[in-house]
Parts: sequence; C-alpha cells; structure tokens
Amino acid sequence: MGKVKFFHICALNLSPLLRQLSDGEGQGAEVKKLNMKVYKFGGTSVGSPDNMRMVMKIITDGEQKLVVLSAMSGTTNSLLQISGAIASGEKENAAGIASQLEKKYEKVVSELYANEVSRQKAMAVVYEVFGLIRSFFDIPYTEKTEKVIVAQGELISTQLFTLLMVEAGFSTVLLPALDFMRVDDERAAYLPAIRTLLAELMGSSPEVDYYITQGFICRNPQGEIDNLERGGSDYTASLIGAAINSEEIQIWTDIDGFHNNDPRYVDHTRKIDQLSFLEAAELAYFGAKILHPQTVLPARVQNIPVRLKNTMNPSDSGTLITTESDGTGIKAVAAKDGITAIKIRSARMLMAYGFLKRVFEIFEKYKTPIDMISTSEVAVSLTIDNTKFLDQISEELLAFGEVEVDRDMSIICIVGDIITEETGFASRVFNALDGIPIRMISYGGSRFNISVLVPTAHKKSTLQTLSDKLLN
Repeated sequence: MGKVKFFHICALNLSPLLRQLSDGEGQGAEVKKLNMKVYKFGGTSVGSPDNMRMVMKIITDGEQKLVVLSAMSGTTNSLLQISGAIASGEKENAAGIASQLEKKYEKVVSELYANEVSRQKAMAVVYEVFGLIRSFFDIPYTEKTEKVIVAQGELISTQLFTLLMVEAGFSTVLLPALDFMRVDDERAAYLPAIRTLLAELMGSSPEVDYYITQGFICRNPQGEIDNLERGGSDYTASLIGAAINSEEIQIWTDIDGFHNNDPRYVDHTRKIDQLSFLEAAELAYFGAKILHPQTVLPARVQNIPVRLKNTMNPSDSGTLITTESDGTGIKAVAAKDGITAIKIRSARMLMAYGFLKRVFEIFEKYKTPIDMISTSEVAVSLTIDNTKFLDQISEELLAFGEVEVDRDMSIICIVGDIITEETGFASRVFNALDGIPIRMISYGGSRFNISVLVPTAHKKSTLQTLSDKLLN
C-alpha cells in the first residue's frame, strides 16, 4: 500500500492566514530548479471513473510530479446553482440540486474503487462535503457563501483521486491548495507568498512520487476561501510551476493543443506544434478556450516550457509553448465573444490635453478593463467585456460628448510573428476580410496580433473566411 497523507479541510473553519502577505515577502527565498513536472487536468479529464483511471495511468510513469486537478465536469455549475438558490431563498430548489449532485458522486464512488475499504473512505468524503453544503441552507447568505460552496468541487475531486492512487499502491500526498495559494487585495495571485508557503508545506510532508493539489481555489489576505475565477486551474498550475521552478508545466484537456482556428465553427483546422509565450498569450486572451489567459505569464517569467496535451490521446505531442516561435507568419485565429463597443464623439474635447486620461479614469474607477481602442479626430472607440457598470460608465462619459453603445460584438484576433513577415501582411488580412462588416481595427499594439471587431452574427463567417484565405 502506498503512503498517503490527508489534510482535512473544513470550509466553515477558516484558518487564519499563515503569514501576512506584505509586498516583497518571499522575494529572498532561494528558488532551485526542481526536476519535477507540473501536470494539470481539467474537469473533463477527471469527469468520470474511467477518465480518472486514465489520468492515473498517464501520471504514474515513475517520475516525480505535482498534479493539479479541477472539479469533475459539471460540478462547478451545479454548485453555483445551489449557491444561487440559497441566495434567492429557494431552499427546496437548493436541496434538490444538492441531492442530485450527491447521487452522482455516490455512483462515481461505487464504480471507481476496487475494494470496499476505499469505497467507505470515499463515501465519508462525499457525505462530509454535502453535509457542509447543506449547513448553508439554514444560515444567512453572505458574499462569502458562494466561494466556500464552489470550492467543494475541487476539494472532493482531489480527495477521491488521491484515494484511488493510494488504493493502486502509489506513494501519494494531498497538498491542500488552501494552505499555500494566495491572492492579494486586488484578487491577483501573490507569487512570493505562494512560493514560501508551498516550500514549507512540501518540506513538512513526506517525500512521495506524486503530489496532488486543487486548482482554482485559494485564500485572500483575510484568510477566507476565494478563487482564481473560472478556468483558474490552468493558472494554478502555472503559478505552482513558477513557485517550484518546475522543469515543465503540462496542461491536459480534451483537445490535442492549440488549433489554428476554432474547430467548433471552422472546418479543417489543424494543430499548432509550437508557439511563443507571447503568441499563446494573445490567443488565450482573445478567445482560445484551451488555455486560461493568465497562465502564460508566470511560466514566461521563469522561462518554464508549457505543453498542452490531450488526456484522451496522450501519445500526441500536443502544443509546446516556449520563448521561441517556430517561424514567422500567421499562426492562428481566435474569437472573443461578449464584447461591447463604446464610442465617445466629441469634436469639442477630443484633441484637448488630458482628454483620453480622463476617459480612462472612468473605466479605472469601475475596474473595467479595455480590450481595444481606436481614435480619430472627433471620436474615440473602445471595447469592454465586463458590462457590470456599463450604465454608470455611459452616464459619466456623457460629460464628454455623445455616447454610442454597440452590444453583441466579437473580437477576431489574428496571431503570429506578423511584423517580421513579408511586406503586405495588412493588405492580405484586409483583402481576406472584404465584405465583412468591421466595426474597429487594432494593429500595431503588438507585433503578434492584429484584431478586428465584428458583430457576433458575422463571427462564424469571418473565422471561416480567414481560415480559407490566410491559413490554408
């Protein structure tokens, strides 16, 4: 029987932050290069007993590694529904969803393990988690409730998987992400603290072949359970890789790697074998769903290769992301939906000193990032993907002139080492887009990206046209 150490986490009993997260803490800690890879598996990869066994087969190659797991597919959505029902006072609805999800896990447990002892331990985990969830039915709902409930998805998947590993005889330890993953007051990952706390946790744990931890979840400076938002398990893996200066970070999903266009909308896409960090960052930010947008930065800073692999096709080499690209030219196209365009028309003020600064200060005030920006002599156009404060922003922008808002837009991003490509790149792109209603163009802000804004109704035809005329 392999070695195992369980760290029992009760979300209601939030332990205080192990140390104050002040600026610069941990900067002086020595970061040695570890001959250890970090593997991350998404919800689909651990979405069934068969898939969990496949993950176990992939990772147990005799090489020591740290494995980051998401919640089982569908779990996070169900937990959000439970939280929403509690917030709305719909206790019976919340109870119904919880019971249905619990039955799903009971079925998983019955199919996952080979012996009764493991099944009993796993069922104890399931009952503990759902007992915790039900405890929120009878207490006042707060903004912290949702984060605690949603965190249970990762907590249960990692405990069930660790039990599976132990049952199979592999030396395994479960490292609770809540003991080392930290964000600051702006909910940005705080790497110095992560590095220090993870080193301490691994140092106090038995040395094993396989370390398992949760993606997505973390604690804030108040010691409360928080998260890195949807898709944050990729980011967790990259942060861990940077914290331990890993040999390589592997992100395992249900697709072979980055494709040169979106296979959901475009025929005959192909996998990209290699990308630079900057190219991958552009694609991830502008809609390529295979990778969380923030994943690239920690790996890039530490110069750690990132490889995207397919759990269902582990023999495929996937996509390798490093400091080097594999050549110039157009590599891929991606689309980002849910975009809103805002145009401020003001012949009176546009050329005035400090005008753009004052416009941007309004977006900063409401913590609303801007994706694209374009200016002319009498107007400035920009795009946002967070419309939570759109009404307030529009109201304040009226002080500068006329405000026009267009919803249901998509950013189409063309990525590659385009500046060093042959003369005429821009004309090739615009010729390919002939007949497409373009609302905005962004070119020159990055050597790796040219972006256009189109109505979402034209997204599919734009992607297909670019694929036919630029990528084939």
